[in-house]
Amino acid sequence: MILLVALLLAAEQVAPATPTANDQCKYEPEDLELGFDAFNQNATAGWRALSMRPGCEEAAANMVRAYRMNAEAHLPLLYWHEAHLPLLYWHEAQLRAVAGDYTTAIPLMEKSRGPTDQDKFGWNAYVDATIAFLRGDHTALEKARGRLVALPKPSDVDAKRSWPPNLGVVDGLIRCISKSYKVAYGPTCRNDLR
Repeated sequence: MILLVALLLAAEQVAPATPTANDQCKYEPEDLELGFDAFNQNATAGWRALSMRPGCEEAAANMVRAYRMNAEAHLPLLYWHEAHLPLLYWHEAQLRAVAGDYTTAIPLMEKSRGPTDQDKFGWNAYVDATIAFLRGDHTALEKARGRLVALPKPSDVDAKRSWPPNLGVVDGLIRCISKSYKVAYGPTCRNDLR
């Protein structure tokens, strides 16, 4: 009996633990303490780093939700800006859409809209186009694209900058409306990335 216990203990020490998908998609609590830019825009930290791991889109969405829900607790109020909240809703929604959860993604995308009178870059039309794609509504998608294309280019935008923003993404959604969001949002469906 003692020999059996000794063999089992030795086997536990020798056999390395095989990481599971859940282990791969874990993040450290410290990640939720990052400043907004480090959490939201850094490819080596925050939700973007987690989302780049295969199969971790849902975990990254949950990470964004946790960060958003506790933002005041881990961001000095001095650095917190009202504009951060819609971006967090948007990125959580995108991650959920990439994971195939359109039902949860759509209401989050709706919360990312900005005030119409301040939307000189067509953000709301882009949001509407994406929601139309997720609903499979080609007519609404084309209408949102039309609103985006009709935007006048502001005089303070560099003349060399392509206009309007996100048009390549919307065209990709139209081109690949029968595919998943993950595919349609990606480079194979977009002319602006080829």
